[in-house]
Amino acid sequence: MNKRQKALLVEAGTVLFITAIAVVAMINLKDYINRSEAMRAMDQLGQKVIQYRRTHGAVPPESYIDSIKETLEGYVRLGKLYYRARWVSIDAGPDQILAYTKKRYRSSFLDDGYAVLWLDGRVEWMPIKEFEELLAHQQSPLEIEQTSQ
Repeated sequence: MNKRQKALLVEAGTVLFITAIAVVAMINLKDYINRSEAMRAMDQLGQKVIQYRRTHGAVPPESYIDSIKETLEGYVRLGKLYYRARWVSIDAGPDQILAYTKKRYRSSFLDDGYAVLWLDGRVEWMPIKEFEELLAHQQSPLEIEQTSQ
């Protein structure tokens, strides 16, 4: 093999290596953006819930959430939204889960988890195990029975 052939092989290998790194980086960037958009949409939902609570004195019904959720920026990144207002009592504290959505990623840098909207309007990312333990603690037997169907 002469010098020119060796140089071409090195250049081709370098291009393939850089391309592979770029593809992996783009996949991870896409997942990061999707997660950020989902969190932003959940934050906007939290602001709307807080505004509704100030005006009406109670959390909005699920029909209200259904009517406004498509107006949220990044709504399509949320996926299936679970809204728990009918299971949250009037005297519930701010640490009650009001809404959540499960997100899964192929990325090696982002862990799967839940975007969680708390009753006080905070939005937080929670790992799967931690969230499921907390939700199981907050759910009533009736809620578990009706949501598992």
